[in-house]
This record gives sequence, structure tokens and C-alpha cells, in this order.
Amino acid sequence: MKQYGLIGKSLSHSFSPLFFKQFFEKNNISAEYKAYEIETIEEVTKLLSQKIGGYNVTIPYKESILPFLDEIDPIAKEIGAVNTIVFKNNKSIGYNTDAFGFKQSIKPFLTNKHDCALIFGTGGAAKAVAFVLKEIGIKVLYVSRQASGIKNHFAYTDVNENMLNACKLLVNCTPLGMFPKTEISVDIPFDALGKEHLVIDLIYNPEKTLFLERAQNHQATILNGASMLKEQALESWRLWNL
Repeated sequence: MKQYGLIGKSLSHSFSPLFFKQFFEKNNISAEYKAYEIETIEEVTKLLSQKIGGYNVTIPYKESILPFLDEIDPIAKEIGAVNTIVFKNNKSIGYNTDAFGFKQSIKPFLTNKHDCALIFGTGGAAKAVAFVLKEIGIKVLYVSRQASGIKNHFAYTDVNENMLNACKLLVNCTPLGMFPKTEISVDIPFDALGKEHLVIDLIYNPEKTLFLERAQNHQATILNGASMLKEQALESWRLWNL
């Protein structure tokens, strides 16, 4: 039986093991997908030495895992984050399927109004999202706890009505609002949102975060991270089986 797994820190929230369990059962595939929790990135060396069928990588190791891999796919290198590891010719190769998953999930929702995006967070997932949006031709502004002084990087407190009028696409790439801390949300002037806004939260547990709920209360179109999870997982499976 082939083994696959997810590398991360706190994985009780992750639906990936359940997704692959159901996927394997539905397609009569003899395989197993396990969660591998590690406290520090250095512990990944032992997992990589096992050279199983393949790994996914999640928070907080998508960026810090790069130096531990033998090769990095050019797209993953450009993004600066890896969420899929393939073993080929006795080498560990890092890929980024988050970008593919995000692109597939947002396609049906984008309009010509979405020419500017606010991305909340600056981690590995945010980098994949930014890569996709820039590729499409959408201007990207980053929002995090503190403004870094870098162009197009802002603090949460900088987000105002004018910014939200100019940027009709909002993407939360932070863990704020993820189970079990569902009472937390990115704090912005939600009153400035309306029907033209598309508000995305990469979190899928809960199905509707407080961030999405508050956006929906102001008539914004909302999308959670479930479809992205599915699309990136299927792309990971494709890469593992090339």
C-alpha cells in the first residue's frame, strides 16, 4: 500500500487526510494518507528520508522547507513556497499546487471589476495567491499586522473605505478565524463592501468564517477555501503519479 502524507505543525483542523481517504475509496486506490505533525522544520529531514509516495506541506513550513529539498520546480521557486513534495530518481522535488488550486477556484467568479486585490497575510499561501493574481494582470496590495515600508505593503489599520472602493477583490491568507478560534476575523471597514466585491477566505474550517459572514452581510460575493483545497490536492495527486 502506497503511503502519502501531510507535513505541518497543528493538523487537527486539516481536511486533507479525509479528502484523500474518500478519494482513495471512491477510486478503489490502495493507498494511505497520514498527518505528520512536527514541532520544528529540522524534523522534516527524517520524513524526507522515508521517500514515500509524496507529501503535502502546510502552515507554517511552506517557505522554510525549501532548503531541505533537493530540487525546486521553477514556479515554486518564483513563488517562494512549496506545498507538494514529489520523490523522483531518489530526489525530493518541491512543487506549488496552491497556485493552481487558487486559479481554478476563482475562475468562475472574476469580473472586469476585479482589477485590484487586497491580500491579507504574507506567508506561503499569500505568495501563491499573489503569483496567480499578478499572472492574470490584477494589481496586488499586501496587508499584514505591520506595514513593512515596502511599496504596496500596508497594515490592517491602513485599510480604509477608499482602498476598499478601489480594490474589489479581498483574499484572506491568514489563519485568523480558523477552527477552533472561529470568533476572530480580519478587521476592516466592512461597511465599505458591496455587491461588486468578491471576498475569499482560504480557510475552509469553518465553512463560513466570521470574515466571510461579515462580508456577506454587506452583499459581497463570498468564497471559502474548500474548492482550492480540492483542486490543489488533485494536482498534487497528478504530480505524484507522473
